[in-house]
Amino acid sequence: MASTVPRGPRQIYTAFGWSMKGLKACFQYEASFRLEVFNAIVVIPLGLWLGNGGVEKIILITFPMLVLAMELLNSAIEAVVDKVSPEFHELAGRAKDMGSASVFLMMVMVVVSWALILIPRYF
Repeated sequence: MASTVPRGPRQIYTAFGWSMKGLKACFQYEASFRLEVFNAIVVIPLGLWLGNGGVEKIILITFPMLVLAMELLNSAIEAVVDKVSPEFHELAGRAKDMGSASVFLMMVMVVVSWALILIPRYF
């Protein structure tokens, strides 16, 4: 159902607070997310430095950011599945595996995009 609450700076600020709360929770409770954040702290500045021009820089930093976004979604799926059904169920396991696979595919895209841009330049 669509919200009837007027939107403005106050609601944007409130939504920003919820987003920061979600990032904090994921960082606090998910070891994979922490590892990917530390990886992004290294890779994103490196992408800005190694990219020639705006398009290359955007490509080199977008996929690592998408890995973080996908990990947030994967963690959300896992939290909901664990809340709904703490005991093992085949469908719950499948949902978690699919979320994990989505993170993996984004990591593959990081490697592919970096390789396609940087290998021809340096080799």
